[in-house]
Amino acid sequence: MHAIVAGAGLSGLVAAARLAEAGHEVTVFEERPEAGGRVRSTHEDGFTFDRGYQVLFTGYPAVQRELDLDALDIGRFVPGATLARPNHRSTLADPLRAPSTLVDTVLNRDVTLRDKLNTFRLQRELASRSFESLLDRDGKEIESYLDARGFSREYVKRFVAPFYGGITLDRSLSTAANVFEYTYKALSEGAIGLPAEGIGAIPAQLADRARAAGATIECERGVTALDSDDDGVTVEAGGETLTADAAVVATDPQTAEALTGVSTPDGAKSCVTQHFALPERRDLRTGRRIVLNSADDRPNTVSPTSDAQPAYAPDGQQLFVANFVGQQARSDAELAAEVRGAMGDWFPETTFDELELRHTDRVAFAQFPQPPGYRADLPVPTAPEGNVVLAGDYTRWCSIQGSMESGKIAADAVA
Repeated sequence: MHAIVAGAGLSGLVAAARLAEAGHEVTVFEERPEAGGRVRSTHEDGFTFDRGYQVLFTGYPAVQRELDLDALDIGRFVPGATLARPNHRSTLADPLRAPSTLVDTVLNRDVTLRDKLNTFRLQRELASRSFESLLDRDGKEIESYLDARGFSREYVKRFVAPFYGGITLDRSLSTAANVFEYTYKALSEGAIGLPAEGIGAIPAQLADRARAAGATIECERGVTALDSDDDGVTVEAGGETLTADAAVVATDPQTAEALTGVSTPDGAKSCVTQHFALPERRDLRTGRRIVLNSADDRPNTVSPTSDAQPAYAPDGQQLFVANFVGQQARSDAELAAEVRGAMGDWFPETTFDELELRHTDRVAFAQFPQPPGYRADLPVPTAPEGNVVLAGDYTRWCSIQGSMESGKIAADAVA
């Protein structure tokens, strides 16, 4: 069987690798110059800049199944976070996995004892449930879910809103609670980390795996038209007409809808990420913890990226990544001034005159909205007519996990 895969993002690469490993002939067409889709990195002057606010959850089942994590050389953030507001910082972490944070976490007055106990109960409950079963529990928003479980408003405001504002790009916590449960379980059972070569090393590894199995990947040659019947498919790619037995459409949702006629999710969640260099002598002592803005969203978070993954910065330099949720009308320079001001308020013992903006990404489409009940409106992979299957996180839920899992489901359906 010959299968064509339209799109070389995570879902398309997993599908291609699995089909090729099963002995099928596979050709992947990608309109961009390189594979990766939304998961990309740029390397410049010894720095690594990931596109958008990206981290890898090693606890995701598909990540453990599809990737060689040892080969990626993951640098890990310490489980937990630093809660920051002007002239105040506190530590909230998992002392069972980060024993050095025990005293600071126990003495943290930003979080009540009840909240700490509720957190422990939640971890134990989610540990007893399968990942797949959690996806069916999307009847509540995150905020109402946490309220029903007895978490305080201050805990939600100071920790959950900025932390999950970064994960869901929705600081209002109106995203479906199953996204919270799934990611919380993954966080409890794995780590948040970054590959030594950048987040782009993930699709690069998958592309190498697909090629090693015999797949062909052609970049700068996207699929522009597709037709299918029960006998096979015909596609237009790079001005050429090609035929195959089956096709996997693994493009972005809007392109997939244009190619197949199947409705895909509307709307987009956006973000702006800024990458800053700071000399190593300005040691903020973050303890490899992400810094959450517990006062407002300007910016939402600041990650000590090179503390977790030293390969992201050259010798003598540190790299910090600040994330703003949503589209931003202010200029890059104006946003950078806000970051300097916020970090100066959080770390008044340090001066930030040498905090240098090195790179900015404005990501118009980072995720699709996932309100309660969103899964009922997602297309099934086999919705297109003929021998065509959809692959993309918009058939599952918006995450690296959703993308990779959809690639496996698509490959199984085609095979």
